Amino acid sequence: MKTIISEKIARILKNKKNLEEKLNVKITNRGREVFIEGTPENEYIAEKVIDALNFGFSFSTAILIKERNFIFEIINIKQNTNRKDLQRVRARIIGKNGKTLKTLNQLTGCNFELKDNFVGIICDPESLKNGQEAVISIIRGAKHSNVYNFLEKRMAKPVLDLGLKTKRNKKL
Repeated sequence: MKTIISEKIARILKNKKNLEEKLNVKITNRGREVFIEGTPENEYIAEKVIDALNFGFSFSTAILIKERNFIFEIINIKQNTNRKDLQRVRARIIGKNGKTLKTLNQLTGCNFELKDNFVGIICDPESLKNGQEAVISIIRGAKHSNVYNFLEKRMAKPVLDLGLKTKRNKKL
């Protein structure tokens, strides 16, 4: 049985039935404490999903941790910059009307969320490194265009033909 102290208990209670159903665990609470019962693997995944919900991700995004084997990571802004005006650094990450986060989402395939001095990332393990490097570069003051170019070069290209198909003979 795992115990989690939740800041946003209402969010978890609202989605309690869906969480129990999709994560194969039993969730109970007492005040702000959330108790998770199930197999160790399911408890671990449920803990990550609830952490993502507490961080501020939507239920549909947080449940991707279970459904698609995504990873939830947190980047501390203070550890990656020496600047004292963290409000400006957060503004650089968000961008005008959220444009930077939206562009990073499209280029990396990661879901980003900003809370206080932390950036949360939910994505597949292959895209995680690119997403982390992009956010850290912006935190350290790199130009947005340079970060976007970096991501475009390292974007995963879809594989069209693996050479497994047999070629058909054209009839004349």
